[in-house]
Amino acid sequence: MTPAQPSAATAATPAPLPASQPGSLHELVLKSLDDDQAQEIVSIPLEGKSSIADHMVIASGRSTRQVAAMAQKLAERIKQGGFGHVRIEGLPAADWVLIDAGDVVVHVFRPEVRSFYNLERMWAFGDSGTA
Repeated sequence: MTPAQPSAATAATPAPLPASQPGSLHELVLKSLDDDQAQEIVSIPLEGKSSIADHMVIASGRSTRQVAAMAQKLAERIKQGGFGHVRIEGLPAADWVLIDAGDVVVHVFRPEVRSFYNLERMWAFGDSGTA
């Protein structure tokens, strides 16, 4: 009877986590950014276009403080979701923070920096229909 109790406790503990967390890394990233009120969230599918990742997600924060907070929370949520550790670049300045989570690469910008680099246009690969 004691072996049944740990498995019941183990089954009870993970049950709330899947309900509150998305199933895939990409979904977790999008939900986390949305929950933290990121602006202009764009997801660019890279599967078959690049070997660096399956998705590139680009979002904006209103200030360096919000950009830094979103990046740190996202890294924590990815780790807690069981997707492993992430690499973060650009956190001290927080004008442009890159979160490399393996299959998903996330860029969080201040709006002025985002418009300057315009990564969406660079990675569109003709998806917009223009030649």
